[in-house]
Amino acid sequence: MLRIMTHNVWNKDENSPSWEQKGLDCSAKARLSGLLRVYKEILPDVVGGQEVSALMLSLLKENTNYRFLEGNYTPIFYNPDKVESVESYFELYPERIEGYEGTFNDSKSKAFNIAVLKEKSSGKHFIFANTHLWWKVSDESKRGTHSYQEHSDEARVLQIRRLIEKAEEFIIKYNCSIIVAGDLNTDYNSEVLKQLFKNGYKHTHDIATKTVDETMGLHYCYPDGFENFYYDKPFECAIDHILLKGEGEVENFNRYSPEYYLPVSDHSPAYIDIKL
Repeated sequence: MLRIMTHNVWNKDENSPSWEQKGLDCSAKARLSGLLRVYKEILPDVVGGQEVSALMLSLLKENTNYRFLEGNYTPIFYNPDKVESVESYFELYPERIEGYEGTFNDSKSKAFNIAVLKEKSSGKHFIFANTHLWWKVSDESKRGTHSYQEHSDEARVLQIRRLIEKAEEFIIKYNCSIIVAGDLNTDYNSEVLKQLFKNGYKHTHDIATKTVDETMGLHYCYPDGFENFYYDKPFECAIDHILLKGEGEVENFNRYSPEYYLPVSDHSPAYIDIKL
């Protein structure tokens, strides 16, 4: 049994004035203790991280026993007692897309990171793909807001198609299952998920045989402060996803949303327990 997790840790290295005025600290060093507590309590074997800055990466390296496959803000880290790395590949999504005005990769943080891993107990290979897709929306109802950018929905679809294309090369080479996880910045009913479903991927929420978490896994935690509650929205609104293509029995699909985590990141980590 392996525990696989996706975790957007919030790219915030320094404290912000709003937090400081309230006697709070949202810097990477201050939030590290909450992240380490999460990993100690969940004990994931493989983690796909998003928004992991160079500083946060160095702090995690210094304070955990994980091995790291680096990628610009999207590293993969794994428990060397449970799995070993066989091969890896990292690719940034393009900043510009022909025919679309604007850029679709802020801080070069949108990318995918693929690792071929071997479970030590069984000797079985599996592929783990960690990704972070473009975040803005092209919904006309959001026009005029900071989150609106024309063609954003189309950009995400092109990004996931590129991941699917590259992942297929590894599937053919190793003839094994693949898990795709990450902050897809879009919900269950989006075209991005439809692209994955069309290519043989199944959402682990839908195939888990024991525990199934129905929460959204998001809350307000930003440079101007944080709220002391999680959003009361259903699973279909979630943007952090874990999907499987190939063989594997998913027992549990969960999100982790303890009270102490509220000032750590706006994304609750999602994780699965799977038998390959």
